[in-house]
Amino acid sequence: MVDVIIVLIVAVMIVFAARGSVKHFKGEGPCCGGGSSVKAGEKVLNGPVMKRRTVRIEGMHCQNCADRVKAAINAVDGAAAEFVDPKAGIADVKFDRNTDDFLVRKAIENAGYRVVSMS
Repeated sequence: MVDVIIVLIVAVMIVFAARGSVKHFKGEGPCCGGGSSVKAGEKVLNGPVMKRRTVRIEGMHCQNCADRVKAAINAVDGAAAEFVDPKAGIADVKFDRNTDDFLVRKAIENAGYRVVSMS
């Protein structure tokens, strides 16, 4: 009887773990921050848009990841994240001055993600 109870408990634990994993990989779970998402507001640039870059990023899994990347980009003077898509692994960045791309790359990497390319 004890063996049956142990097997049932283990089976229930496996079901809950599998459900959590599926949600995580679909980007629906509270990964990368335990559910306390960093909400990055929209940044308004001071001048007209001088250039745009599409940044390919590895390591984003959910909306919380995208919000962290957006906040990191928005912290760079002269740069604003226009769109961040965690599923595609891209961020569209606009600039209102001649800001070095290295600053944006460094901000994203300091947030814990890997920049693959900027174009």
